[in-house]
Amino acid sequence: MIKLTKVEINRYKCVETQQEFNVDDHLTILVGMNESGKTSILEAIYKANPYDNSDDSSKYNITRDYPRRQKKKVDKSGEDPIAVKLHYLLDDELKNKIEMDLNCEISQKEFAVIYKYSGSVVWNQLKIDKKTFVENKLKQIDCYNEELEKKLVEVIDENEFIDFLEKEEKYKESHVAELSEYYKNAFKWDNPIEEYVVRKYLRPNLPKYMYYDDYYSLPSRISLNEIKKNDPLQPKEKTVKALLDLADVDVDKILASNDYEDFVAELEATQMIISDEIFNYWSTNNNLKIKFNIDKIEKKTKQNNVTSVNIVDHVLDVRVENQRSGVSLPLENRSKGFNWFFSFLVWFKRMQEDTESTYILLLDEPGLNLHAKAQRDLLRFFEDLSTEYQIVYTTHSPFMVETEHLDRVRTVLEKEDGTHISDSVQEKDPNTLFPLQAALGYDIAQNLYVSKRNLLVEGISDLTYLTIVSAMLEEKGRKGLREDVTIVPTGGADKIATFVSLLRGNDLNIVCLLDTFKEQAAEARLKNLIKQNIIKEKKIIFYHEILGRKYADIEDLFSVDEYLRIYNGSMEKNIDRDDIDDLKPILSQIDEFNHYRPANYLAKHIGEMELSSKTLENFEKLFEKLNKLF
Repeated sequence: MIKLTKVEINRYKCVETQQEFNVDDHLTILVGMNESGKTSILEAIYKANPYDNSDDSSKYNITRDYPRRQKKKVDKSGEDPIAVKLHYLLDDELKNKIEMDLNCEISQKEFAVIYKYSGSVVWNQLKIDKKTFVENKLKQIDCYNEELEKKLVEVIDENEFIDFLEKEEKYKESHVAELSEYYKNAFKWDNPIEEYVVRKYLRPNLPKYMYYDDYYSLPSRISLNEIKKNDPLQPKEKTVKALLDLADVDVDKILASNDYEDFVAELEATQMIISDEIFNYWSTNNNLKIKFNIDKIEKKTKQNNVTSVNIVDHVLDVRVENQRSGVSLPLENRSKGFNWFFSFLVWFKRMQEDTESTYILLLDEPGLNLHAKAQRDLLRFFEDLSTEYQIVYTTHSPFMVETEHLDRVRTVLEKEDGTHISDSVQEKDPNTLFPLQAALGYDIAQNLYVSKRNLLVEGISDLTYLTIVSAMLEEKGRKGLREDVTIVPTGGADKIATFVSLLRGNDLNIVCLLDTFKEQAAEARLKNLIKQNIIKEKKIIFYHEILGRKYADIEDLFSVDEYLRIYNGSMEKNIDRDDIDDLKPILSQIDEFNHYRPANYLAKHIGEMELSSKTLENFEKLFEKLNKLF
């Protein structure tokens, strides 16, 4: 499987300057106001490798898509401008498959594909050493010699390979002739081996993009004659066609028949399968049922006193019945949210039948008409889907943002020079940030008592340890943490940057207290905030700074004997002191670990424990430094 890791949009509609953002392995959320450019971003990605390329709207068009104010300039230059550059990552299975075929290692798993407005595609960042390939292949087939290696390294394409065999007839009937496939070079590249890998492995396995928005929702009534006649189909017609294909219903057979009961039965059997999945996630109303009917429209004509009846159309009617009340209404007259959900599943299920391809879902304002609770159900559905499919969706609803995964959010804002995309939550525009602030609002109100002075820590265990030891120090007349400081657990290092961004302003004094970073992404986001002067570097403290080490967590502030006593008591373990190296972080030396249980154990048994002077000194040193920063 190949995953999308980063998107670079060079120029596309409202994106007038090059913008880039990282793509999460599971869900990526583009948050911004209406008309900020979110839809254009999805379109730019979709047209790179669309699931449905049946019409011109799925292709880049420099007249329609290039930023208007820059179009004259690019026209005069004669250049073929880049639309997007997409960065991908090979999984180990595909990488190993390529290496087994080539009989040599690939130095990297990352590669990028550039898509231009003309439709041309440029592959880069995939380097394969031709000499190594030739040497390894010849040794594999027991035909290696230096002269042969030199000649094959110079061969650039299939024609040159044929010429080589004509000149070197002794190899015509040998295994060397079997290497011709590697030299086909259909793309006419400088390195035919790199071309072979792209042609055979990367291009066929490149994810296709499925774009879906409200325009694809099923209509209540659709002409099957139009479905048969129209090319290309309109978005709603495409969804009807997907439904018919899913039900294995042939439009031609319907148009030729006078009895539609069998076709309706197939459609209803299909909707039952889809409904079963819907109601796993649709908790708003489980009494709804889709009903189908196929009817013919007749027209009477009279000529020479003879009346004739002609069938002028065949119509598919889609209704929603409330099984509790027995009332049915046309689909478009019922909940738009339910219609969206049902229509999306029709489209998605049809796509799933293509088992030869992988897909990335691009969803524009999904669930916009859903109630807040139903939007939460939809998020749960997306979370489950994202184990198999990467999903990128746009929203301005706070209920479509998971507060547990704010690191997945990318903000979209229109400025004087076009649309800007931020990888982390750094925009100062309050309207752009509003959905995120609203999403966080409830959690903050319920769990965090934010004050003027806030100490951001990673988890509840930090809060517990700091509170307990501060109180113990104060009882002994020593320095604890200032009373006017609120300790705010953020839920992990990857969320620290988001909390700093959202809580800045309002004259809040914020200090971060962190374990040594274990993830480069979290570290990069925080450094970016420092670079943008959103937080001062001196306001970020690491436990290893207190201990004068390279790596440390809060647990390392305790003496090793003391922490083992707490850990063994909480986990009912018996880890021996001799098994622990004092110079390494203690957590890295413990296989099974739950951060909160030892902290909770200390809280429950604090009356029975007396902390060592070494532990108290470490915490006191920490509190003195923190107090100065506040």
